[in-house]
Amino acid sequence: MRRSRVLRLAPVVLAASLAVAGCSSWGGQTETVDEQIKKEYKFGSLLGTDGGFSLFGKNKRNGAEQGDPNGIGVNSFLWRASLDTLSFMPIVSADPFGGVILTDWYTPPDAPNERFKVNLYIMDRQLRADGVRVSVFKQQRAGSDWRDSAVGPETASTLEDAVLTRARQIRVAQQAAAR
Repeated sequence: MRRSRVLRLAPVVLAASLAVAGCSSWGGQTETVDEQIKKEYKFGSLLGTDGGFSLFGKNKRNGAEQGDPNGIGVNSFLWRASLDTLSFMPIVSADPFGGVILTDWYTPPDAPNERFKVNLYIMDRQLRADGVRVSVFKQQRAGSDWRDSAVGPETASTLEDAVLTRARQIRVAQQAAAR
């Protein structure tokens, strides 16, 4: 009797398990960090509205190269300037569509007991003073372990200013070459 009851319930249990597994993606999807950042800052799509793909095209609205609204989601001058400015650090991830650059830990040659990591976010398609946000993380060696340490607010501001200065230099050089 017990065995026949188990056999009768087996298909029901199997069907219920499949239904629950199939429903796990309904409305309860988890977003990746890149998806959250793109949603928060409303960047353009990867392929654009016409299916085209352009990394550093001209802006059709004003003729200045500020990132094609159908391609790269951020300002191309800021993107290139960010890569130039952080070129001394090992880059772990660089997303030109979301405008995110993440570095790995970097130990300066003159301070072997300190290391730094940078997260850089390009916030806009326009070349603006508030178009870049930098987060700097610092660790110091304590014996054989690394411990988090405070970073002065001027460190992030200095990096942001360096990126903006480099972006202006790239724009001026490009405009001079176009003449």
